[in-house]
Amino acid sequence: MTWKRLAGLLLKFRMLLLLFLLIATGIAVYFARQVSLSYDFINAIPRDNPQYRQYLAFKQQFGEDGNMLVAGVQTPVFFGERFFADYDSLVHQIRRIPGVEDVLSIPGAVNLVKDAGTQHLRAVPIFGNPASPLDSLKDTFLSLPFYRGMLYNPATHAYLMAMRINKDVMNTARRTAVIGQVQRTVDAFGNAHHVQMHLSGLPLIRTMVADKVAHELKIFLGISFLLTAFILFAFFRSAGAVIISMVVVAIGVVWSLATVVLLGYKLTILTGLIPPLIVVIGIPNCVYFLNKYHTEYARRKDKRQALVEMVRRMGIVTLFTNLVAAIGFGVFCFTSSAILKEFGVVAGLNIMFIFLISFIFLPAILSYLPVPRDRHTHYLDNRLVQGVLQALETWVFRYRPAVYGAAAAVVVIAFIGIGRLNAVGHIVDDIPHSDRIYRDLKFFEHHFHGVMPLEILVDTRRKYGITTLPTLQKLDQLTRAIAGHPELARPLSLVAGLKFARQAYYNGDSNSYAIPNQFDIAFLAPYLRMKGGEGKAAGGDFSRLTATFMDSARQVARVSVNMADIGTARLPALLDSLHRQTDRIFDTARYRVTFTGSSITYLEGSHFIISGLRDSILLAFVLILACMFYLFRSWKMLLISMIPNIIPLLVTAGVMGWADIPLKPSTVLVFSIALGIAIDVTIRFLVNFKQELPVYGYDISATVRGTIRDTGLSIIYTGLILFAGFMIFSFSGFGGTQALGLLTSLTILLAMVANLTVLPALLLWMEKSLQKKGRSGKLWPGLEGEDAGVVPGRSA
Repeated sequence: MTWKRLAGLLLKFRMLLLLFLLIATGIAVYFARQVSLSYDFINAIPRDNPQYRQYLAFKQQFGEDGNMLVAGVQTPVFFGERFFADYDSLVHQIRRIPGVEDVLSIPGAVNLVKDAGTQHLRAVPIFGNPASPLDSLKDTFLSLPFYRGMLYNPATHAYLMAMRINKDVMNTARRTAVIGQVQRTVDAFGNAHHVQMHLSGLPLIRTMVADKVAHELKIFLGISFLLTAFILFAFFRSAGAVIISMVVVAIGVVWSLATVVLLGYKLTILTGLIPPLIVVIGIPNCVYFLNKYHTEYARRKDKRQALVEMVRRMGIVTLFTNLVAAIGFGVFCFTSSAILKEFGVVAGLNIMFIFLISFIFLPAILSYLPVPRDRHTHYLDNRLVQGVLQALETWVFRYRPAVYGAAAAVVVIAFIGIGRLNAVGHIVDDIPHSDRIYRDLKFFEHHFHGVMPLEILVDTRRKYGITTLPTLQKLDQLTRAIAGHPELARPLSLVAGLKFARQAYYNGDSNSYAIPNQFDIAFLAPYLRMKGGEGKAAGGDFSRLTATFMDSARQVARVSVNMADIGTARLPALLDSLHRQTDRIFDTARYRVTFTGSSITYLEGSHFIISGLRDSILLAFVLILACMFYLFRSWKMLLISMIPNIIPLLVTAGVMGWADIPLKPSTVLVFSIALGIAIDVTIRFLVNFKQELPVYGYDISATVRGTIRDTGLSIIYTGLILFAGFMIFSFSGFGGTQALGLLTSLTILLAMVANLTVLPALLLWMEKSLQKKGRSGKLWPGLEGEDAGVVPGRSA
């Protein structure tokens, strides 16, 4: 079936097709309202990845590690009567917040006291006796090295409170309410005492960043819609043209959100960017359709003929551009990362959906609207735009060597910038340094060496292997090795508990805070083996403490360390250093040491997204090359079509290198969008060029001039609309969203310029070859026949 017949059927059954769109969109609205955010970054890692398997094994054995929230304060009057009493009340308030399972704080700290009669180590609350002077209780607490560096930093007078958030709450939207309540409670205390309270931890960072990014995307998407509508109106001078264009992209956005829900997905760092992507694809569809409709109506003064010609001429072009863009994003389905697969499926499907929506909706609605008036088509003769097109035409025809030279120079400079490009991911990657989340994280890194969890598992490969004195001494060596790294906080492990127990056995002497020796073990053994007792006997308490840091078979020991947010660039070097140290301490034939934890999986996920996006973009490029070769059936035409697409990608990467913008999930995605935009413009230009060849009698020079004037108009208008729409995102408070806006806007301009200068210049370079193929009908076999013929009523 030809596109002309398809246009006739579309107009004949327009009411049924509009009804179909209305019903489908109503269903989509119902499902789109159910969309929710995903807070689980582990989906970025493939299921067969060793880090993923190790982390799952750790969670199954020891539970969640990334559910700790910390509050900190720096003050010299912490142990003042009023301050300490109110701080104690703050702890009790936080304990009562639903979703907070436990709180570790100085007012709740306990001391181990030896009971020689029962051979128990009793856990006695240090600050539990209100009759005792606070100074005396303070001295007792400060004499316990177990808490030093964990709950307080004596050198800087900084104090910490740790809150464990329920793991079920962490994976739902309820975490926002829980963390918000904790934050309000902590801030109220700080305001009452005129001190700055600090709050951090993975639960807070993940929640606040996800919520802020989602909030900003909604705001900027809304502003982008309004700005796009304003520019469309400035161009078309028609409220109807603006409204139907915005309806098309709005339907596309709703369908994309519904697709996320229907496929059982949630909005992630990547799928959350699909709505702006739909605007990128949808608006050009509308502009090109409307521009062709207005052009043909101005020429024919027949609405139906103009609509048929619009569908016939632009249907094939829009189908190919959307198909190529869908391929570009759909290749992410071939990765092994769940988050990338989800993005590829949703993006690929909805790019084709937006073609279907625009292809049905625009002709059907335009057929019911009044014919365009002269003021609606006045933009076709806009002097400023026509002047720009005339200047571009002059450059292409008179200064072609300069065009080649300028393009080559830009590419060389871009390559130098690419050499400066680096890939770095941080957990607080896109947060501005002025934001409280960033400042609070740095507070804990300065005073407590960080709050990001790192877990080290030591497997002795035999039952009860952890309890032997040589193994305990090796674990103590490991903790001392960890202390030598400024990026790592003081570790917690079975060793710390045993040191605490030894100090208690020697009546609280802080000099006795050390690993039990051969002599001590014989006397300490009865206290350490106690598993129960009266009420909250210390034997039971000590067993619960040790159970947290070793498995039930006492074969695997857990060493928990907090670390700074050092990023993906420094993390491998740190882990390599730790691996070398553990290999020296533990015989690899008898022990297996594993590094895992939320920090490693989080950063590993970021690294995998970057590498996955990079590999997928390369695959997409290869597939698009294959598509373009199939369309043009000529290596020279393939070269011509790809050069204007490579230049924007190279320049964007070069700008990132020169501007020190690192490769990270949000910035790598720019290249996918860039490829889609550049390919879109190239295909539209070349197809229009092919369609115009018979009109100009296969005169290549004349056809190039006509294509620049005709298609160039749509390219400029589309480019300006998309440039303004994406530039809005550069005003975001998040680095990733800023980069997305700036880099995408830059790419739009580059694609526009490259396709209106370099592409026509290359077509002129191949003038003789193209003229010969054009006359023989072999330039583009896929568009032969009726749809490639001379346009009736069109003069050269």
